[in-house]
Amino acid sequence: MKPLRTLGKVASKLAPGRAPYFIEAHLVKALKIVDSEGPVGRVRLSKILGLGEGAVRTLVKHLKNEGLIKISRTGIILTDSGKKLSSFLNSRISSETEVPQSSLTVGPFNIAVLVKNVADHIKYGLEQRDAAIKVGASGATTLIFSHGGLVMPGAEGEDVFKNIPAIRDVLISKLKPREGDVVIIGSGNDRLTAELGAIAAALETLKSAGDP
Repeated sequence: MKPLRTLGKVASKLAPGRAPYFIEAHLVKALKIVDSEGPVGRVRLSKILGLGEGAVRTLVKHLKNEGLIKISRTGIILTDSGKKLSSFLNSRISSETEVPQSSLTVGPFNIAVLVKNVADHIKYGLEQRDAAIKVGASGATTLIFSHGGLVMPGAEGEDVFKNIPAIRDVLISKLKPREGDVVIIGSGNDRLTAELGAIAAALETLKSAGDP
């Protein structure tokens, strides 16, 4: 299985000319929900993902056709292939953590995730910002964990947490980064959009790093 290609394949299975109802970030969130809560019903998925029931039916159908989930009387559960994909995602992208608004962020709602061991593939964070904006977020802030601290790419000598040390403390205590890890903060006008922005930016980073 090539995990990221599988996500892209599922997300692209729409009829020509139809607007996409869901994106790869929705799929990542859906797999995490089913993995942690399964069996899960479509109504619950619809509520958590912020998608209409029709979009969720399409999403579920595509995941099922790809062999990632199966539907039982009690709800949706992961297949072995789905568990492998979910395990891969969990091994590279952490669970999300909420971050207070600050000079470091670009929206009222901010969600951070950690992407493991991809620091060498970060340039200036523009790719992550653009990936977040593409899915409707306000943007994304990228930070590299290096020599025991979080630094902004391209500004390694600057202490971006000088006036907001509490934000640094939250990110380090919650995400527990290690040398070479990257923290991405997705920002948006609501929590879900900020989270989807963070996940989309994380996926873009993994693709840049050459993950399958």
